[in-house]
Amino acid sequence: MASGNKTQISEFLLLGLSEEPALQPLIFGLFLFMYLITVIGNLLIILAVCSDPHLHTPMYFFLSNLSFVDIGFTSSIIPKMLWNIQTQSKVITYKGCIIQVYFYLLFAALDDFLLTVMAYDRFVAICHPLRYTVIMNPRLCALLVLGSWIVMAAPSARHTLLLLHHMEPGNNTQIPEFLLLGLSEGPELQPLIFGLFLSMYLITVFGNLLIILAVSAECHLHTPMYFFLSNLSFVDICFTSTTIPKMLQNIQTQRKVITYEGCIVQVYFYLLFAGLDNFLLTVMAYDRYVAICHPLQYTVIMNPWVCGVLVLVSWVLSSMYSLLQSLMILRLSFCSDLEIHHFFCEITWLIQLACSDPFLNNMAVYFGSVIIGGVPLTGILYSYSKIVSSICGISSAQGKYKAFSTCASHLSVVSLFYCSALGVYLSFTATYRSHTSAIVSVMYTVVTPMLNPFIYSLRNKDIKRALKRFFGMETFRKGSFTSG
Repeated sequence: MASGNKTQISEFLLLGLSEEPALQPLIFGLFLFMYLITVIGNLLIILAVCSDPHLHTPMYFFLSNLSFVDIGFTSSIIPKMLWNIQTQSKVITYKGCIIQVYFYLLFAALDDFLLTVMAYDRFVAICHPLRYTVIMNPRLCALLVLGSWIVMAAPSARHTLLLLHHMEPGNNTQIPEFLLLGLSEGPELQPLIFGLFLSMYLITVFGNLLIILAVSAECHLHTPMYFFLSNLSFVDICFTSTTIPKMLQNIQTQRKVITYEGCIVQVYFYLLFAGLDNFLLTVMAYDRYVAICHPLQYTVIMNPWVCGVLVLVSWVLSSMYSLLQSLMILRLSFCSDLEIHHFFCEITWLIQLACSDPFLNNMAVYFGSVIIGGVPLTGILYSYSKIVSSICGISSAQGKYKAFSTCASHLSVVSLFYCSALGVYLSFTATYRSHTSAIVSVMYTVVTPMLNPFIYSLRNKDIKRALKRFFGMETFRKGSFTSG
């Protein structure tokens, strides 16, 4: 992402453990043997834990996650080493090196975090054996693993993106910043826009936080449906926090700039949380499908281990997708037109601003949209086709209403999210370089996350009951103290 004369790095040389040709077959055989033992051994542990219900305990849940991370850790470096020895080449491409750095840092840090979590598990088991099942409940175990992924995905992405910024030698004129033109350039409208978006942002954060607190505090809500809902609320908070605070800062300081690094980081996290929204809505649709179409097997199919894995896979897939798109943006060169007609660094705008060939980027965005957007939407539509078919088979009207009411909130959120997202890309195609697409995008970047808590709380008696208990707890205690 630089203008002017630039000498682009195309590859690095990996010299390996030894440059002696006679030792290469020995090194190849030794590392291939160790790699196969690592992969097969850890896969056997994962399969054993998955297949045996007696091993569905916190200790073995963490062990299976550690085995998966160990496979990823070794797979990020050993296969490339073996390939270079086999082809008698010491080359690794510029992009391949950056990707290797990202996954090496991610899995190395995950190893540390999971070993720490396993140590805490053993501490509770030995020092508090009577409370072990209460403390190390499935929900906490899933949150500990998920928290490890979340905590380490961000620093590894940040280190990788910063490394990319400083790895372009030669006569190089760096782009210091982009201009975010926002929703309107009229100075008289800026206070109104600031107040409106600050209000919506605060409502989004506090509303979704209340959902998370209600689900955490109420034992009756420790079910798969509300576990996914609390994850969706967390993602919605992060989704809006990726874009709105920077917009508010620019309005408050009367500046429209965003740094080069800030723009790329914003693209990464925007795509990460947008993808997570897609996947979590799909997982919630699958949960409703199992609850309505297979009610007798619901607790078996949607067990805590499966719920944790579904959320974890959503994070992994979204992280890989956002990293790929961010790396693809970094290959582009930009000239003089650095104005983004948006209130955040939207990826399609960045591609349109590039003065280098954006063909690969457009293809990556197109196929990424199909995979991250189209495949989850197909899964949601398939789940609801089965749900509708199952509901139609219920004889009583009361039974039909009760079954449909469990899906109404989720269906409302899905409709709002996908309809607004589709409207954004249709408006962008029709009105390139205008503020229309930016205004339409407010629907799914700000309005939808803000409305989610209201949709779920207003249409859900369990959430309303939990919120009333959460807020009524202090009142009850004060009344008891006074009466005493």
